Amino acid sequence: MVMRRDALLLALAAAAGPARAAPAGHAVQEVAPGVWVRPGVHEEATAANQDAIANIGFIIGRDAVAVLDPGGSLADGQGLRAALRARTDLPVRYVVMTHLHPDHVFGATAFADDNPVFVGHARMGGMLVQRGEFYRNALADVLGIEAAGDYAKPGLLVQDTAVLDLGGRVLQVRAHATAHTDNDLSILDAQTGTLWLGDLLFVNRVPALDGSILGWLRETAALRATPAQRAVPGHGPAAVAWPDAADAQERYLGGIVRDIRAMLRRGGDIETAVAEIGQAERGNWLLFDEYNGRNVTAAFKELEWE
Repeated sequence: MVMRRDALLLALAAAAGPARAAPAGHAVQEVAPGVWVRPGVHEEATAANQDAIANIGFIIGRDAVAVLDPGGSLADGQGLRAALRARTDLPVRYVVMTHLHPDHVFGATAFADDNPVFVGHARMGGMLVQRGEFYRNALADVLGIEAAGDYAKPGLLVQDTAVLDLGGRVLQVRAHATAHTDNDLSILDAQTGTLWLGDLLFVNRVPALDGSILGWLRETAALRATPAQRAVPGHGPAAVAWPDAADAQERYLGGIVRDIRAMLRRGGDIETAVAEIGQAERGNWLLFDEYNGRNVTAAFKELEWE
């Protein structure tokens, strides 16, 4: 999810009262043997939800554990670590950050004492330079500086693919071309046929474009060939059937591309596009009004130069 400063400030005003732990009822779920997911709430970041809005979790091997996205704040990360420790005392060997958006990574500080290898896309370093401070300050405006947490600099940068060995269980990490962002990773647990997609897949909550709409459609099409039974989306249920769960997202993104191209052929402008395009999808997605206009704006700027 894209973390916008104005939205965060509005959320702070709406969430009067002290910060508190993520709401009850969002405990981890075992979606396949050893694969645990904590579903996020379908909200923007607020002091009340502690930015526990993304799907995060962990995979337990014979010898070690991999955390897949450490959470959206210090409290979110601490909650995930407590859930992990309630199920295993194995060392946390890896913390994989599927991309740099705050709701997925600012719980990293909760795992610092485990001394894991933090894993990120090869382009994550550039994104840290461009946006790291902005993201930290924006989240602190909502949660407070102590509660916001922080990202971690990746020690293992994935240029193409990487293999994470948990002992008797190997995770296959893949770096993607620009799609949802320019630093998306996916993780395949071949043992259970589980494909962890981060924000390459949104279910129920409207997709948020921060990369390339054409690239996102291409990467999704390629991912359909992955031999997986289920996927863990970045936002949505803890797990969904794969690849059928990609249908709605492809329809939404593909419809934006189709309609912008048609509007460009008619000489339409970006203001008209924002007002009209995608509106037929409003009833299909949560938080539609918060993100559709931004998606259309970003896609229009990309497509007008085709």
